[in-house]
Amino acid sequence: MKLKKIIFNCFIFILTMTALVSCGSPKETGDRLSEDRDISPELEYEGRMHLDYAEEFAIDNYSGGCALISISDGSRFLVVPEGKETPENLDEDIVVLKQPVDHIYMVATAVMDMFRAIDAMDAIRLSGTDADGWHIEEAKAAMEAGEILYAGKYSMPDYERILSEGCRLAIENMMITHTPEVQEQLEGFGIPVLIDRSSYESHPLGRMEWVKLYGVLMGREAEAEAAFKAQTETLPEISHQENTGKTVAFFYLTANGAVNVRKSSDYVPKMIELAGGKYIFENLGDAESKSSSTNMQIEEFYAGAKDADYLIYNSTVDGEIGSMNELLSKSDLLKDFKAVKEGHVWCTTSNFYQESMSLGTFIMDVYKMLTEGEAADTAYMYLLK
Repeated sequence: MKLKKIIFNCFIFILTMTALVSCGSPKETGDRLSEDRDISPELEYEGRMHLDYAEEFAIDNYSGGCALISISDGSRFLVVPEGKETPENLDEDIVVLKQPVDHIYMVATAVMDMFRAIDAMDAIRLSGTDADGWHIEEAKAAMEAGEILYAGKYSMPDYERILSEGCRLAIENMMITHTPEVQEQLEGFGIPVLIDRSSYESHPLGRMEWVKLYGVLMGREAEAEAAFKAQTETLPEISHQENTGKTVAFFYLTANGAVNVRKSSDYVPKMIELAGGKYIFENLGDAESKSSSTNMQIEEFYAGAKDADYLIYNSTVDGEIGSMNELLSKSDLLKDFKAVKEGHVWCTTSNFYQESMSLGTFIMDVYKMLTEGEAADTAYMYLLK
């Protein structure tokens, strides 16, 4: 056992040094979706899956039930049904994933809720988030029961555990691009890495439509379609309503006293608009930048948002707020805001961001806030009193 441990550690050291030499900077992404239809002489092209909002991935269907997943970073994965042979003479860049795809190392927290929605959490064996970091009860319970094991965060994975558990796929978020050597090592061990780019979708519902990609991966296309439809089918009812004209600010106060607000091009302001509201900051931030938020001093926030009809406090970083007094204790300036004076301050629930399949519900929550006020029955936000 001691000799095996020494050999394993030496192997890790060699891979690390190789990665550091060859990957000093993050990989550049092609930002493209493959249009190559002829990927193997054994496969007949049958058509591309229709997507309503998502632009960062595509699914092409082939004979024999095979499906090609193309992602805008240039990566391609061929999903081969259980019992089917891998087609020969495939394009060299295509990674083959034979079903059932299981023993997954789930690092992208937003994807866990998609797996829950299609009843595929049993395919996840390893997590990049420990039990106390999950707000999804099923994930937390599975880790506490030992059904899902903690295998280290994205930048410091537990390679020994990942290998010993027979990991067959790592699903990462965009943070992995900051540590390309980790991706290199995982792939060096023969573990494919799929980077979830749902956070790069320009439309809020495009983020949620990534559930269809995972439905294909897990052979649960019908479940994925049903989960997506359940969140979007009620939205046309409010899309035909006249915009309320009411303004909304979405923010939180950082530990050093700054205010973190969403850029105008971010998906949260777009959800506010879909709900019939108007984001208070019209041209905040660089629309070309992929960062979702920016910090400003409280005085600048006051100047831009003091007349907002509604304030929504983002509880993601420092937790939920229990009362208006607790919010006002963070900054004395807040008491002069119109929304504070009129009692129109709401707070998101802590599980909002991890429950990525809830965006339709959140849009409806904002709509109810704008139209029903304190009587609104909401799921992912609550009124501060």
